[in-house]
Amino acid sequence: MRAFLVFISGKVQGVGMRYFIRKNALANNISGYAKNLPDSRVEALLIGQEQKINELLMLIKEESPGFVKDVVVKEVEVPEEWLGKFEIL
Repeated sequence: MRAFLVFISGKVQGVGMRYFIRKNALANNISGYAKNLPDSRVEALLIGQEQKINELLMLIKEESPGFVKDVVVKEVEVPEEWLGKFEIL
């Protein structure tokens, strides 16, 4: 199990991006959260199997609502408090 902190920029707030991420994360057994940031980006913590996370990242880049300009991914230690749930913050 791995964890990644993802920052998505572009036209990503007010278009359903967090709900899109949550729906697809839950369908792929990915835990974590998605939240809007004050600088108009969306931050997502994705915890799960690396292959499933990579598939979700491709969906975000290619099929998500709005316009994704850039996706920055940083691996982090697995925060146990987020295991088994996915929340919109």
